Amino acid sequence: MIIGLGEDGVAGLGEEAKRLIAAAPVVFGGARHIELAGALITGERHIWQSPFEKSVEAIVARRGSPVVVLASGDPFLFGVGVTLARRIDAAEMRTIPAPSSFSLAASRLGWALQDAATVSLHGRPLDLIRPHLQPGARVLVLTSDEDGPKALAALLCDGGFGQSRLTVLEALGGERERISRHIASCFALEDVHPLNVCAIEVVADADARVLPLAAGLDDALFEHDGQITKREVRALTLSALAPRKGELLWDVGAGSGSIAIEWMLADPAMRAIAIEASPERAARIGRNAARFGVPGLTVVEGEAPGALRELASPEVIFVGGGGSEPGVMDTAIAALHPGGRLVANAVTTEMEAVLIAHHARLGGSLIRIDIARASPIGTMTGWRPAMPVTQWSWVKPS
Repeated sequence: MIIGLGEDGVAGLGEEAKRLIAAAPVVFGGARHIELAGALITGERHIWQSPFEKSVEAIVARRGSPVVVLASGDPFLFGVGVTLARRIDAAEMRTIPAPSSFSLAASRLGWALQDAATVSLHGRPLDLIRPHLQPGARVLVLTSDEDGPKALAALLCDGGFGQSRLTVLEALGGERERISRHIASCFALEDVHPLNVCAIEVVADADARVLPLAAGLDDALFEHDGQITKREVRALTLSALAPRKGELLWDVGAGSGSIAIEWMLADPAMRAIAIEASPERAARIGRNAARFGVPGLTVVEGEAPGALRELASPEVIFVGGGGSEPGVMDTAIAALHPGGRLVANAVTTEMEAVLIAHHARLGGSLIRIDIARASPIGTMTGWRPAMPVTQWSWVKPS
């Protein structure tokens, strides 16, 4: 049994939830949860251990016996219910949720919850908020602690969103509830309650770092040394890669990481590993990933094919650099899931020859991408062609 608690503790519980807690021989929860429900608990009290997995194992070991787990708000919204459901069948659990902190915040603000982005930064990188910073957007953010609102205000200012309205909602539903409104650039709130939600009404300055929602982001948004798949080619490449929710991508010879980063921006469930031989470029990929709000991008420093051999098998592979080296393409093809997709780009004649040979042997699609950009020629304007790109796309037989 999983029972959600609000900051009002026992007062906010229904009669059935109260009865189940009182009758439980064993109760698990955080120290705060145990304290809030303390007047009802008659059985053993188990406060969450560190690491948390120890407590999960203790709960699983009691399978078949009555156990109550106390949680914050809705246990299945970034809560312990999600964790337990990975180990225990839903048919073996019963849940009585309380209103989530997001629901309480929306009700205080009069916001339509379905129209606001909801982001949990509890124990997670602050950079995850960046893709949600769209002009006019409303974002509800669950922070980790009392320092969260100040750090969030600083991130907004750093990205050119300093005029955004930031509402801090503390200890919602409890006796110490407090709601205060601020402008991010003038944020000076002190003594913040560690349980807080921040509501952002996004206002973008003229030079704000807004991440467009379409593929093919401006090259200038990336830190790079010229080793980057240019935006037009990148847009076509991402179309060929055809991201599907939750898939794992290998970005081989990642350069600036632009392909892997845009892949992850397609959906929060996307996963990617960027493989790069240059230590300097590998470090740069990490910085880019943070600034684009995808800090979960895994960066592997090493040369292909050796660096590929111990990695998790991917559903999709992009080869953007180093593909002409012996064994790289064969290793990638062997590692790819059956039914998986591989896209490789070539700008050198050597790599083009490799792709032509693979196309002749395995089939797939082979295209040539020619881009020209207008630029000054004296007092007039003419077309300057970029280096052509040969692209091979292939689906591995199931």
